[in-house]
Amino acid sequence: MAQKKNHSPTVVGLDIGTTKVSVVVGEINPDGEIKIVGVGNHPSHGLKRGVVVNIEKTVESIKNAIEEAEHMSGHEINEVIVGIAGGHIKGMNGHGMVTLREKEVTQKDIERVIESANALLIPAEREIIHAIAQEYTVDRERGIHDPIGIHGLKLEADVHIITGDVTAARNIIKCIETSGTSSVDMVLEQIASSEAVLTQDEKEIGVAMIDFGGGTCDIAAFMNGSLKYTESITLGGDHLDRDIAFGLSIPLPEARKLKENHGVATLKPDEQPSDERIEVRSASGHVPKNILKRDLATIIQLRMEEIFMLIRKELLKQGIIGMLPAGVVLTGGSSKIKEMTTLVEQVLDMPARIGIPRDVTGLTDIITDPIYSTGVGLVKYASLNEGLGVPAGVLKQKNVFTKMKGWFNEFF
Repeated sequence: MAQKKNHSPTVVGLDIGTTKVSVVVGEINPDGEIKIVGVGNHPSHGLKRGVVVNIEKTVESIKNAIEEAEHMSGHEINEVIVGIAGGHIKGMNGHGMVTLREKEVTQKDIERVIESANALLIPAEREIIHAIAQEYTVDRERGIHDPIGIHGLKLEADVHIITGDVTAARNIIKCIETSGTSSVDMVLEQIASSEAVLTQDEKEIGVAMIDFGGGTCDIAAFMNGSLKYTESITLGGDHLDRDIAFGLSIPLPEARKLKENHGVATLKPDEQPSDERIEVRSASGHVPKNILKRDLATIIQLRMEEIFMLIRKELLKQGIIGMLPAGVVLTGGSSKIKEMTTLVEQVLDMPARIGIPRDVTGLTDIITDPIYSTGVGLVKYASLNEGLGVPAGVLKQKNVFTKMKGWFNEFF
């Protein structure tokens, strides 16, 4: 993706979020080890709930983040792996079945069975962007993860199918290309972040990852090592900022600073409400205001409870709320609010931890932060799944996603 003489091959992850654009540059050593050598961040003003609403502002943010990453890493960035997320992303489970022509499972049979699972009624404005095999069945033998070479008459597959809005994806690619860079791969951000923050053991026993960003909460649930469920809740850290600004009559930038510096998701049961105050600039900009910390905590807690009650409702609807022994792993910039895990454990009634990028070297003092989970995850995903993904060239064709089907058998 980015090359420099006498260096290992590099991969660049581009996370275009609602509040920030983040670039992560990783060198891939011959043994597969990933060394993070550069990062770049810039505020994002051109997106709403993960969807591009202003091309010019988004392009400017991408350019600035890439320039910062180039300066830090010493690499010239020409190509990136980009994440896609937002309220337009929807996931569903499908089932495919084919007869085995050679009486033995081949790679072509796997492609055929995943393709057959894609034969669902998808609205005209949406197309399949990921089709991820969960498990295979050969004749009556279920729970197979790698069926190649197994003899049988019939092959079945349970597949998680993810659809997206064609226009939203095209706009992301347009912004990247207008910035002077090209996208060689497009990956669902939940999948990328899970590569960075989850362990294989957690995926095996059952875990939900929640990427709590500025505009959305993106959810991915894993069981038996496979992706079982994805969803996006169009509420995030930006909504907290607006609640604080409105509730305390202060400017939005001041509200964001209050949240980051003094925000608490919930008061611990043994804590008494304090009369401690914080001085902030008022909405008029002239007279400072003294804000009670407990008022700030109350505003944040009410919104956080609403968000996680919605998530609980979705997990209950899918019937998986009691099937996640590893609990919840929270990541993303908004997960850094103090006492987040305490509130989440109370609402979802399962253990929770904060997920940070793991199993990489290099700039660990910088990237061991939830805000880099998607960027680092994109780099890790690319290193593990070389040649897989959504090539950007496909997005220029008339039938935007028709060639994407069947390319996401990467988990096995």
